[in-house]
Amino acid sequence: MQHIMIIEDETNIREELMLLLESVPYRVSAPKPEGDLLTLIREARPDLILLDLGLPGIDGLTLCSLLRKESAVPIIFVTGRNTSMDELNCLLRGGDDFLSKPYQPAILLARISAVLRRTKREEDAALHWKNLKLDLASGTISLLEGKSHSAELSRNELKILYYLMKHAGKIVSREELVDYLWDEEIFIDDNALSVNMTRLRSKLESIGAPDFIGTRRGLGYQI
Repeated sequence: MQHIMIIEDETNIREELMLLLESVPYRVSAPKPEGDLLTLIREARPDLILLDLGLPGIDGLTLCSLLRKESAVPIIFVTGRNTSMDELNCLLRGGDDFLSKPYQPAILLARISAVLRRTKREEDAALHWKNLKLDLASGTISLLEGKSHSAELSRNELKILYYLMKHAGKIVSREELVDYLWDEEIFIDDNALSVNMTRLRSKLESIGAPDFIGTRRGLGYQI
């Protein structure tokens, strides 16, 4: 079941949204906006966030900007502000959609469904870890934040990064990578993996991610 997080400071609207979304059904969480929202989002890993602009402590635009430095989680702004500049600011800060209050429940549900479908298609064609995106269709890497350059990967470089990102947080041995890269092909030179890894790290450095792949001496690699 897909998980939607509601970040809204008005209790009645928060409860109204929870009832609406649970009826679909979605799994819903609605933390108190006074808390450490970044930590809560990291721990909960929602599939989509409904975000208000006027929050106590940290405003919605700032929270969205901070999230975009480490996450591509879809964000729909649901706010009482309704000017075109408000909408533009929300989208420029990384929001995926914008809906002003009062909203029609059917419209909100349709927007949520559309964003989740779009995100699913993008996830099928790309991998994300922290602030790095691996585009499988184009074979390129780029950063999610700031003005980022992209770098094109070779077949083996792409396969190495794909495997490490699929096993993010875990140590992957050289033997695992060799088996995955060359599979049933004849593997001749043990230096081949080192050469490909060096080239991959150079390309990661060129886009501003020099330490993305760590080496665990005697064990393997980890991101």
